[in-house]
Amino acid sequence: MKKDIPIKVAQKFIEKYFPSCNGALLAGSVIRGEATDTSDLDIVIFDESVPSSYRESFIEFDWPIEVFIHNGSSYKEFFESDRERARPSLPRMVSEGIVLKDDGIIEPIKKEAEDLLMEGPDIWSEETVQIKRYFLTDALDDFIGCSNRAEEIFIANNLAELLSEFVLRTNRRWIGTSKWIVRSLKAFDEDFTNQFVKAFDTYYKTDDKRKVIKLVELVMEPFGGRLLEGFSLGK
Repeated sequence: MKKDIPIKVAQKFIEKYFPSCNGALLAGSVIRGEATDTSDLDIVIFDESVPSSYRESFIEFDWPIEVFIHNGSSYKEFFESDRERARPSLPRMVSEGIVLKDDGIIEPIKKEAEDLLMEGPDIWSEETVQIKRYFLTDALDDFIGCSNRAEEIFIANNLAELLSEFVLRTNRRWIGTSKWIVRSLKAFDEDFTNQFVKAFDTYYKTDDKRKVIKLVELVMEPFGGRLLEGFSLGK
């Protein structure tokens, strides 16, 4: 069955379920041109009548729909939380979202989101860099020393996430998980992203760890390389 155009579905959905809301945005992969057969519609609702934020899922008009409902101020807590964890989920949705309805509140909220995204996350302290460097070293040593393929796969997964976080946060860039690891890296440096993907792809396909090891060591080199001896935490 062919699905209706996302924006038309989103507008019908708003009219049916949130007709009195003050503002609504359609966000996510469908508006970035990255939708797949399993993509859903991400809709952000602003409604002054709701007492607190909540999230709800629907299947409507042949589409899975995820709705993120906020009042005129509750979104600010999520903006701040996303900034602190350096994963700007809601600010990104608001910034990129297509306006479905607006009683005059969307423009200033969009401006807040865009300013937050432009500013970037807080810079890591020197102490945080050392802690993260230690854990990256520890994961790398586990990866090098492991000879159990089943365990090795999941060590590699952990190493990939730690490495992407280290690269992005030491450059004061936003991070991500799952597919957003690659998307966040690509937004920072496409050449590095290609190296990153190729290194781990080579390992998963051939068991050859050398490209991954070299890449992790290269990333840590400007910060002093591996860190184990002499590191302490909470002493």
